[in-house]
Amino acid sequence: MTTNTNTSVRPAGSRFGYRFNLVGIIGLSIIGLWAAIAILAPLLIPYPVGEIVDYDYFGPMSSELWLGSDYLGRDMFSRILMGARYTVGISLAAVAIACFTGVVLGMIAAVAGGWLDTVLSRFLDALNSIPSKLFGLVVVAAVGSSIPVLIMTLSVIYIPGAYRFARALAVNVNAMDFVTVARIRGENIFYLIGSEILPNIIGPVLADLGLRFVFIVLLLSGLSFLGLGVQPPYADWGALVRENIGALPFGAPAVIFPSLAIASLTISVNLLIDNLPKKIRDRSA
Repeated sequence: MTTNTNTSVRPAGSRFGYRFNLVGIIGLSIIGLWAAIAILAPLLIPYPVGEIVDYDYFGPMSSELWLGSDYLGRDMFSRILMGARYTVGISLAAVAIACFTGVVLGMIAAVAGGWLDTVLSRFLDALNSIPSKLFGLVVVAAVGSSIPVLIMTLSVIYIPGAYRFARALAVNVNAMDFVTVARIRGENIFYLIGSEILPNIIGPVLADLGLRFVFIVLLLSGLSFLGLGVQPPYADWGALVRENIGALPFGAPAVIFPSLAIASLTISVNLLIDNLPKKIRDRSA
């Protein structure tokens, strides 16, 4: 009679079929923290974002003002927490619209082929040839800088890239035998897209969504830094850097911490994407 003496411990997450390493967990934790702050910001801020609480501009960190004060003497801690709502919220809405539209159009083009594929590809290639920052500057300067305009502008900029990526994946899956069998059975295009194509490209698409979220955060911050993003009295992180750029020679926290907030979010998303479990990354393989 033999006894199984294998007492090895499975890594965290393996019971669900996925294994996140330490770097991926750190990235996911930071992203989750900023998401929670964006949702709960009004409950977390110690001072109203527009209230002048310090008679000294660019004040240092203290027990009352954890991250100092800005160029008007407003609490930077409160403004950064509220700024997360705009940076994270606008970027998340824009990337959701861009990736949903691009992925759906890409799968339709790959499965339908013919003139529809040609028209969609050529149109979106032409749109993709316009520099993103120039397009954003022109649209926002012409129409005005409201939150809906920012969301739609950022979405349109990144739809072509999401389309090309999804189409390339869908073309490969569309040539596989199980899709051919589904066609022979007489399945329609909606079945092919929803049941055969999408489940086999979802992993790479989610990774691409994360990368485009980073690009949108940086582009939104750039537009706000130029004064064409979120408008006063509201401010996202890019606008906070622009408002307090005069504090840069002094190394004041008013300009340092909004920059660190942008860096922490974008780097964390990259770390999470680079350390996604292999089953998620390679699901379309």
